[in-house]
Amino acid sequence: MTSIAVAQPMVSRGRFPRIRIGRIFVHASLLFFVALWTFPTVGLLVSSIRDRDQLAVSGWWTALTNSTRLTTARVAEASTQVQENGAWVIKGNLLGPKGASQEIESFGITNADVRGTPAGGTTAMRDGGQITVQANGDYVWSSPTPFTYTGGPRIYYVVGSPPRFTLDNYKAVLSAEGIGQSFINSLTVAIPSTVIPIMIAAFAAYALAWMRFPGRTLTVVVIVGLIVVPLQMSLIPLLRLYNDIAGAFGVEAKGYVGVWLAHTAFGLPLAIYLLRNYMAGLPREIMESARIDGASHFKIFTTMVLPLSFPALASFAIFQFLWIWNDLLVALVFLGAQNDKVVLTGRLVNLLGTRGDNWELLTAAAFISIIVPLIVFFSLQRYFVRGLLAGSVK
Repeated sequence: MTSIAVAQPMVSRGRFPRIRIGRIFVHASLLFFVALWTFPTVGLLVSSIRDRDQLAVSGWWTALTNSTRLTTARVAEASTQVQENGAWVIKGNLLGPKGASQEIESFGITNADVRGTPAGGTTAMRDGGQITVQANGDYVWSSPTPFTYTGGPRIYYVVGSPPRFTLDNYKAVLSAEGIGQSFINSLTVAIPSTVIPIMIAAFAAYALAWMRFPGRTLTVVVIVGLIVVPLQMSLIPLLRLYNDIAGAFGVEAKGYVGVWLAHTAFGLPLAIYLLRNYMAGLPREIMESARIDGASHFKIFTTMVLPLSFPALASFAIFQFLWIWNDLLVALVFLGAQNDKVVLTGRLVNLLGTRGDNWELLTAAAFISIIVPLIVFFSLQRYFVRGLLAGSVK
């Protein structure tokens, strides 16, 4: 008697991917922080294209809903009254020519009872008679006796308006006087202040990474310590020193040279630190082979180290350019209030006015000012992370 073996189906282990709670948590946390950083930017963008009046009374998250605001207007003078059907009548419109897209929801003769009478209703006036206000702003004030008041009485009303988006804020910023010159001034400050520290720091970083000399370790420690020096604490002493040197050599005190040197001084510690870490992580075998072939330090630096260090150079260039482009303090201290040398950040602040009446223009100005930094970042972003992480792991 023969037995027949029945083949059992085999279940492949690992066929279904295992769900790792830790990985899900990391991705969720990353998504949360990205949304947290993006949320204010979205709000700023929405605010920059909203109507000025709506932006003043409601937040950007209400941009897609009808906005309401309390306002007031005066009725016409008593001299405009006419006699109709045995009564004296004054007619007009509370909203004026700009109120075509608005509707009155309620009104009153005082601020306290502004919601007491709905649009289309009638209420008594203190100077006699009754007034009827329609939703489109038209009003009719009638009285059995002639009007004798001086100055039009005020009517308080709640007006609602549908969402309105406009580019007026951007037009106001771009058409402001001196914006073009300030844009050029910012480039004049930012480009040399980015290139100069990179050139100096590259030579210093190579020396600290591959050249042997007494005090090298102490020099690295001092440079790292200089990174944490507050700009505000050393700015005034630096300005006084620069003014003394400029006066001794007959150089203009308030000029671009001063702001270039200031940004170079404050940017060098971080630049040397980043580039030194990167260059120290380059393969030692390449350097030794070049020395065996008789190459000098300068030849090794220019032909081998510098091309290989481009990711680190790009990373620092992004940091330095963004910092200088958004800077206002250093530019004000070293350039002063000269109208022909005001940088873009200073010009945009001036758009606020003496009492900050035009604050809504800052929303559009913020996006106009970040155009150049965004171009720089996206042009060099592929080197950004690689340059920052270089030298951190052996």
